[in-house]
Amino acid sequence: MIISALERTTMTNPAAASTPWHNLAWMFGALATSVAVVVGAVLAVVFAATVVVVGFMGSALFGIAAFALRGRKGGKGPEGEPGLIEARNVGGHSWVAYGWNERR
Repeated sequence: MIISALERTTMTNPAAASTPWHNLAWMFGALATSVAVVVGAVLAVVFAATVVVVGFMGSALFGIAAFALRGRKGGKGPEGEPGLIEARNVGGHSWVAYGWNERR
């Protein structure tokens, strides 16, 4: 078993336990513990907020992807309507139409 120097001093010499240094060490120990608890609580809140923000960003990204896929599937091609032909702009005011001479 590991015994600290402070514990050895108090066990071997009870008079040394009531010295001002011993009381000061206990006060600094309590202060350090309090500071560590406060810092731990602040870090826990910061990391919890980070997880929440990452969750919101992920859900926003998922929503944007869903809208993009919905928009991609929404349009029908030339096969959707019988009288619809496809035309592409080849530059300037020139267009080329496809499907106008095909029988269905």
